[in-house]
Amino acid sequence: MSKPSEMKDLEKLRHSSAHILAQAVQVLFPQAKFGIGPAIKDGFYYDFDLDHPFSQEDLERIEKKCREIIKEAQPFVGRIVSRQEAEEIFRSRNEKYKLEILAGLTDENIQLYQNGAFIDLCAGPHVENTSEVKAFKLLSVAGAYWRGSEQNPMLQRIYGTAFTSEKDLNDYLLRLEEAKKRDHRKIGRELDLFSFHEEAPSMPFYHPKGLVIYNELIRFWREEHDREGYQEVRTPTILKDELWRQSGHYAHYKDKMYFTKLGEESFAIKPMNCPGGTLIYRTNQRSYRELPMRMSELGLVHRHELSGVLHGLFRVKAFTIDDAHIYCMPEQIESEISKVIKLILKIYDKFGFRDVAISLSTRPVESMGADEIWEKATNGLRQALNDNQIDYHVNEGGGAFYGPKIDFEVTDSIGREWQCGTVQLDFQMPERFGLEYVGVDGKMHRPVMIHRAILGSVERFLGILVEHFGGAFPVWLAPVQVVVATITEKQDEYAREIHQKLFANGIRANLDLRSEKISYKVREAEMQKIPYIAVIGAKEVETGTVSLRARGRKDLGVISIEDFINKVKREMNERSAWDVV
Repeated sequence: MSKPSEMKDLEKLRHSSAHILAQAVQVLFPQAKFGIGPAIKDGFYYDFDLDHPFSQEDLERIEKKCREIIKEAQPFVGRIVSRQEAEEIFRSRNEKYKLEILAGLTDENIQLYQNGAFIDLCAGPHVENTSEVKAFKLLSVAGAYWRGSEQNPMLQRIYGTAFTSEKDLNDYLLRLEEAKKRDHRKIGRELDLFSFHEEAPSMPFYHPKGLVIYNELIRFWREEHDREGYQEVRTPTILKDELWRQSGHYAHYKDKMYFTKLGEESFAIKPMNCPGGTLIYRTNQRSYRELPMRMSELGLVHRHELSGVLHGLFRVKAFTIDDAHIYCMPEQIESEISKVIKLILKIYDKFGFRDVAISLSTRPVESMGADEIWEKATNGLRQALNDNQIDYHVNEGGGAFYGPKIDFEVTDSIGREWQCGTVQLDFQMPERFGLEYVGVDGKMHRPVMIHRAILGSVERFLGILVEHFGGAFPVWLAPVQVVVATITEKQDEYAREIHQKLFANGIRANLDLRSEKISYKVREAEMQKIPYIAVIGAKEVETGTVSLRARGRKDLGVISIEDFINKVKREMNERSAWDVV
């Protein structure tokens, strides 16, 4: 992971690149109106309002103009002007989006930056001049609603990236090409794992093979949680909307929620699981002897997401959160968070995710609760991280609206980073729902609530795994673990016996008795990324063996059926992350 100083330098470079992009569009398409152009995780973008739809040819022209601007070494000049002067500048240019942004600013002194003839509302910082942007590339065009609202105009968003060296840029472009090959939507179709349909927009339909992977993930998750003393619960999908007002979700999250009416009463389809869990806690008077109480829930939630951000399994409207809520005494916070961190890292290791970046996210602008409560919660998380000697960086303002959090980011097999797990410390929800326990002193006390997810969204995590493994899942996750393939029909009876033995031992096996050449059968099994192919010919029938091939055209030689079954079962039980490609 890059150091914070390196990330700041990259952000400055990419922010400057966005201004260069905007200037190039201004030159080539003078009628364009300008939205915003920030640096983002892997590059930058700028939004444009233009009747002419950008084509690939346009993108190439714009990039060529950008390179001309870069060669000119134009300085980035910042200046402070009055609100009135800023309004006059953008009104004269008929920049309605800039004027709208300006109207929302409270400061009377306005920061502007200029490069060439392009002027932008911008706090900076920027590089000294355009020639410092050396490794630069425009990538794609997409649609984006102004300010993320479907009620606003659809703008055209041009994405690009920039790095400090050509090598870093080329490495990134190679990763993008590899990512295209691994696109989980493409592999999902090829391996028949899942699909999407207009009858339920952006809500995945799991096919039999996809559901095998899903269920194996959940089986593993449940086993690990049983070992850690979690008790699994389930709460309703639809709850009265007064519950969401009480929890604070209505005030801070209602735009992403679905609502319905049953008779005269208003209900909400849950976007999160936590309020329902508090009702379970309240069903009995709790004692300090019961704490910590660890309740896990695989809860199906629904969120109204804008169409522009939806993306396969990575961003859907219906998904399952592998939630847990831990109710504990204040003095148990550190030990419980430490256990959660260890469990998260243990689970990630099973998938080959060993490079995990951890961040502490603090109070966001839109939040609820008193400063002292936020400070107490943030210090509790910081103390747990420090006591476990864990390296982390601080993500200022990145917390949930009800509390600070620790986020976990895994790096996949081609170097991409994915934010998955989260641990959130919450003093607010217990207060809002009046949660209590009888303490050692016989008096009533308020518990602390720890919200926690490891996979995050099971759907999104599954999509990450498809791309991480390139569809070549380890044995324990593979929808089909073995194909038993015959060379001629004379081996059919023996092949059926082997297939039955595999099935009886809980091994997911297919039987291929088609009158095709064995090379064709093997090639097809390779395309389906099946871990093992048990080839049977006359010799194997005679000796009671199979000729074993592993995915990747690896010949493992002749093996007895008993040894083969033991081998596969051992790999299933160990849940090894072998064959990460």
